[in-house]
Amino acid sequence: MIRAVVFDVGECLVDETREYGTWADWLGVPRHTFHAMFGAVIAQGRDYRETFLEFRPNFHLYEEREKRAEAGKPEGFGEEDLYDDVRPALTRLRADGLWLGIAGNQTVRAGKILRELFTGDVDVIGTSDDWGASKPDQEFFQRVAEVTPFGNDEILYVGDRVDNDLRPAVAAGMRTALVHRGPWATIQWRTEEAEKLPTFRVESLIELPALIADFNGKAR
Repeated sequence: MIRAVVFDVGECLVDETREYGTWADWLGVPRHTFHAMFGAVIAQGRDYRETFLEFRPNFHLYEEREKRAEAGKPEGFGEEDLYDDVRPALTRLRADGLWLGIAGNQTVRAGKILRELFTGDVDVIGTSDDWGASKPDQEFFQRVAEVTPFGNDEILYVGDRVDNDLRPAVAAGMRTALVHRGPWATIQWRTEEAEKLPTFRVESLIELPALIADFNGKAR
């Protein structure tokens, strides 16, 4: 049975197109060039943060985040950056009686925004900065398990990445769903792991309620 659904943030709930565009602007790089290098880094299996180093070798993400904030240009997202299926999916899943959570690699600042957007819609919101652990480390998924009032095999973790989301969540004994959007899912979608690891593969989050209901019906 699936009793809890926990969502990743970037490219699962939040479309990060605008945010990465602002990073290109901050670096003084044409957006098209930045996005092309971003995709190349991901396709090579490298950490996405290496994209910044390609343009500025001494780049430190944490320091630059603070500089942006001090300059009045902090990282951020809002209601307008949510994917269109997010609100309908959460509403339907809640109506079906499922426990809901949000947990991703996010800063304290992003965590505050998430709470402003979703506190009334989910049962818990956790970030890597809150927990002192980040994906894909197992400690992060242990924290997910600790805050969820069900067994690991009753948790469905929903994300857009095989490496950061599916692989470690499966290792933690959780069910998983891979949503087909954003650069990582687009690049990884046809890989063997992307086809075999997830419990569900979806084009939209709105597919989840019916899939979960069918899965739970067969489990009874």
